[in-house]
Amino acid sequence: MDEDVFNMQVRKFLKQVGVTSQREIEAAVRAAVEDGRLGGDGSVNAKVTLSIEELGLSTDIDGKIDLA
Repeated sequence: MDEDVFNMQVRKFLKQVGVTSQREIEAAVRAAVEDGRLGGDGSVNAKVTLSIEELGLSTDIDGKIDLA
């Protein structure tokens, strides 16, 4: 295994995850605020599940996103 290639590929994947996740979260929060399901302040709880079937990896990452 080439450690440099592996490291770059992991970083590339994580960048894609980060950009896509941010876009989806922002759109969902804006829609929820616009239709009254969510106030413009407070916070929302978030959970991401990372899984790689070939490795038997499944881990949850929990967090809170403050809106104001």
